[in-house]
Amino acid sequence: MQISLENPDYRYICRGVSASGVRVNDREISTSFLLGPNVLVENWPLTDIGTPAPEAWEAVLALKPSLFILGTGDSQIFPEPKHLAFFLQRGIGFEVMNNAAAARTFNILAQEGRNVVAGFILPG
Repeated sequence: MQISLENPDYRYICRGVSASGVRVNDREISTSFLLGPNVLVENWPLTDIGTPAPEAWEAVLALKPSLFILGTGDSQIFPEPKHLAFFLQRGIGFEVMNNAAAARTFNILAQEGRNVVAGFILPG
């Protein structure tokens, strides 16, 4: 029997979530960040869902996702409807969940080869 190593088509995976951060691969990240299957953008400027700055959403658009998952910390907090509309008007799906659910969902979609980006809000 021949054994061969199969490498995934993605580079990043969430390995754990805590109150202080998210473990991506073998690194604990403790400030807000964006994550795609093959891209990690650290120091994302969104630290509070109540006051998202336009440059936070522009950073998401720059990654050209078909679906954006927003992890809002320990609990699910929905942004104002205008922020949802910002993505939907551009044909981008938008889901909001707590960070643990966002990490699990991101992993599944990345493994399926989907064009997904997750944003994780962390206290920093």
